[in-house]
Amino acid sequence: MAKTNSLKHLAIIMDGNGRWAKSRGKNRTEGHKMGAETVRHITTYCSAHKEIETLTLYAFSTENWKRPKLEVSFLMKLLGNYLTNELETYMRLGTKFDTIGDLAPFSTKLKKIIADTKEATKDNTNLTQVLALNYGSRDEIVRAVNRVIDSGAEVTEDTLGEALDSPYTDIDLMIRTSGEQRLSNFLLWQLSYSELFFTDTLWPDFTPEHLEDIIDRYHGRERKFGGI
Repeated sequence: MAKTNSLKHLAIIMDGNGRWAKSRGKNRTEGHKMGAETVRHITTYCSAHKEIETLTLYAFSTENWKRPKLEVSFLMKLLGNYLTNELETYMRLGTKFDTIGDLAPFSTKLKKIIADTKEATKDNTNLTQVLALNYGSRDEIVRAVNRVIDSGAEVTEDTLGEALDSPYTDIDLMIRTSGEQRLSNFLLWQLSYSELFFTDTLWPDFTPEHLEDIIDRYHGRERKFGGI
């Protein structure tokens, strides 16, 4: 019998909100609103999945600050509202909330909401949902290297890995929606031996059924990790 791939850590690049809105003659903000709904549906599915322990979602990159100021402002407000409104859902699902990335540029109000959500959900064990916020993998690696140097330790794979933002396992499966086929500076270290799937489905249209189909195909792949 073929060995079944384990799936402890799932990562998703949530792409296509703007195109979803444009295709319907709507403002980009409507796409982001619908994208937030999809986050809820996918998190709900993963919290009940027998294998998945961690779900990491690329929510806002270090490059996203280049977007129009009004859109960035809307995204910051949407994030704060989402976390506030979803706290009950996190608790009901038994989902722990965490983040990776540099939160320093965020407003004091938003940082407090993030911290309060982490504190309230810290003992939940069904799933850990990690939002990558103001995150860029190159930035993460540089900051990790500096942490190791500041500690006086030698820079090795082990010390650097431990100094990264994410204390969780390497990624087993990474999915990008919307048809784009690139990593966009996302978890470059953690994706070293991940299985990658790219789907044409735009993020607001991505359903648990889409995810289940990809997971089934993932289990049919052979992961060699550099071996034969």
